[in-house]
Amino acid sequence: MRGSTRYILRQLAPPLVVVTITLTGVVWLSQGLRFIDMIVNMGLSAWTFVELTLLLLPTALVYILPISLFCAILFTYHRLNADSELIVMRAAGLSPRTLAAPALLCAGIVSIVLYAVTLYLMPAGMRTFKGMQFSIRHDYAAVLLKEGVFNNLTDGLTVYVRERGAGSELLGILVHDSRIADRPVTMMAERGMMIRTSEGPRFVLVGGNRQEVETELGHLSMLYFDRYMLDLGQYTSRSDYRWLEPSERYLHELIDPGDTLDDVNNADKMRVEVHRRLLAPLYCFALALIAVAAILSGELDRRGQWRRVVAAVAAAIVLQLIGLFVLQLAARTPSLIVLAYLNLAAAGAASVYVLMGGGRKWRFARWPAETF
Repeated sequence: MRGSTRYILRQLAPPLVVVTITLTGVVWLSQGLRFIDMIVNMGLSAWTFVELTLLLLPTALVYILPISLFCAILFTYHRLNADSELIVMRAAGLSPRTLAAPALLCAGIVSIVLYAVTLYLMPAGMRTFKGMQFSIRHDYAAVLLKEGVFNNLTDGLTVYVRERGAGSELLGILVHDSRIADRPVTMMAERGMMIRTSEGPRFVLVGGNRQEVETELGHLSMLYFDRYMLDLGQYTSRSDYRWLEPSERYLHELIDPGDTLDDVNNADKMRVEVHRRLLAPLYCFALALIAVAAILSGELDRRGQWRRVVAAVAAAIVLQLIGLFVLQLAARTPSLIVLAYLNLAAAGAASVYVLMGGGRKWRFARWPAETF
C-alpha cells in the first residue's frame, strides 16, 4: 500500500467515526421518543427502554453509514485541497485514480460492514425488537396495570395496585368484580403478579381475602387465602402466533418465505427486501465516487470549491431519492427493481467519467496534463 494511501485513510477515519456517532446519536434519541410513553405510563424499566432503542440501531446504520462515508470523504478531500496537500501529491506524480483509491478502499471496508449489518444484525435486531414489543403489548402487568390508579380491565372489573416491587411483582392489590350485579366480589392481597399460561393470562394473588356480598339477602361471605388465581383469559387473545415481517427475516427466509397466506400475500415485498439488502452496501461505492469526482476533477483550485461540494451533495441526494422511489415502485411492480441497479451504475459511471477528465468542459478547471 502506498504511503499516500495510508495517509489519506488515516485522515478519513476520524471524520467517518465522528459523523457516524453523531448521526447514530440523533437517530437513537429520535427513536427513543417513541418509547417514552412506555416508561412513563407502562412502568417499563430504563434498561428495557435502552434495549428496545439499541435493537433498532442496525436498521438505522443501513442509512447512516453510506451518508457518513460520503460526508467524511467530501470533508477530508476538501480539507486536503484547502491545505494544498493534494497539490503537493499531484506535483509528486500521483494521478486522480491514485488519489481516489483510499476513498474507494474505505468504501469497500464500510460496504463489508454493511453487508454484515443487512444480512444478519438488522434482521436479528428487528426480530428481537418485534418479539419484545409483542410481549409487552400482551403483558397485562406492563400495559394495563398502572400503579396508583384504578385500572378498568373490562366493564365491572377494576384493579388497583399501590406500587410495583422487584421484577414483575405487584404490591397492595385491590380487585373489585361487579360483573354479577347482585353478587359483587372484592379481593385484597398483599402482593401478586401477572403470569401467562397456555390457557391465557392469570392474576395470582398472595396473602389476602375475598369478600362476596349477596345484595338481596345482605349476606357477606369472606374467605382468607394464601394464594388465589383469577382467570383473565377471556380478556385477551390466546394466540401467540406472530407473522414475521420482511424486515425480521434473514436472507434465506426472504428467498424461500413459505406457503402461509401472509407469506403469499407479501411475496413481492419480500423479493424487494432481498434487493434492498443487497443494494444498500453498494451505495457506499456510488457515493464515494461522487465525492472524489467532485473534488478531484479539474484543477486543484481553492476557488470554486464550494460549487463542487454543492454539486456533490445535490447528486448524492438525487441518487438516494431515486433509489427510494424505485424501491417503492418495485414493491408494486417487482420487475422495476432493475432500475435500482441502473441508478447506482449510472451514478458510478458518470462519476468515473468526470474523474477521468470527461467533465473538463464543466466550469471546473483542468488538471495539469498527465496520464491517468
